[in-house]
Amino acid sequence: MADVARVAGVSHQTVSRVLNGAPHVRPETRERVLAAIRELDYRPNVAARALVTRRSQTLGVVSFGSALHGPASMLDGIEQAARGAGYFVSVASLRSLDTRSVQDAVDRLRDQGVEGVVVIAPQTPAVSAIARLTTAVPVVAVGAGAGSRVPTVSVDNEAGAYAVTRHLLDLGHATVHHISGPPGWLETTTRLAGWRKALEEAGVRAPAPHSGDWSARAGYETGLTLADDPTVTAVFCANDQLALGLLRALHEAGRTIPGDISVVGFDDISEAAYFTPPLTTVRQDFGELGRRALELLVEELTGSDRPGSDLPGAGEAGAEATSAAEHGGRAVRHVLVPTEIVLRRSTGTASR
Repeated sequence: MADVARVAGVSHQTVSRVLNGAPHVRPETRERVLAAIRELDYRPNVAARALVTRRSQTLGVVSFGSALHGPASMLDGIEQAARGAGYFVSVASLRSLDTRSVQDAVDRLRDQGVEGVVVIAPQTPAVSAIARLTTAVPVVAVGAGAGSRVPTVSVDNEAGAYAVTRHLLDLGHATVHHISGPPGWLETTTRLAGWRKALEEAGVRAPAPHSGDWSARAGYETGLTLADDPTVTAVFCANDQLALGLLRALHEAGRTIPGDISVVGFDDISEAAYFTPPLTTVRQDFGELGRRALELLVEELTGSDRPGSDLPGAGEAGAEATSAAEHGGRAVRHVLVPTEIVLRRSTGTASR
């Protein structure tokens, strides 16, 4: 900083004010300092600054299943929101979400000086692991559901599954079959619940669901069975990859889509619009998910009610549901981000 001050012809304090974005620096002085910074290729010493301010401007993220669309998109949404708010992100990717693994990951992130931690928790064991965490830094969970003792933000999977099942029933289908995700995943449970709720409200008995593993292969194998059943006219797949496999099995069996069978998915992956036919599905707003997760974490860091109002995009109209539950004598916020049905050509009116 002394070198920058010398080249720019200003005081050390002026350089500090420019670096910290302080007001009351004349535009021409600010530009002279910035020019000196560029000339000298100066970079602030982050470690030294953290010692002085006790702020690392770094957040930790514990991730799992990052090869899958949902968790990977959650991680991307969190990273984008953090970058927009001026935070760095350090990621610990796990193969298992048991209590020991999650605790070790949080401890490693704390050793790096993170100010808070976001845990992407798509599986039931992760919820239990979060409940047993011992850490002095704030923790927010993404996808953990409203039963957690820490603040959470999740996509409203149940409402999305309910809406898309209701859409198929409104097209005249007598019932809707379901290919679910694997056991132990919270998305599996909540999407099953939304599907069942829509059928029950319509007075329709739910067919036995078929369990998959989120893969196109599982959708294909289940599709070989469903294609042989002439009573099947509508299928809700718990993700778009399952739907992709199902579409291939139905094509190979000579079943037309949507003439014989309507198919819907969940996620709205980038390829969904290019399936044959283009897939009707449920879109998740992962950017909003990341922004709200960061907002909750900043609330925990500052101890204020809604400091996230200063985050990029905050204050815009939104339909997300926010609730609070008592945990340990304090209110813990739980946010649900809404979904949206994307109508394409894989659904149509029932032919019988």
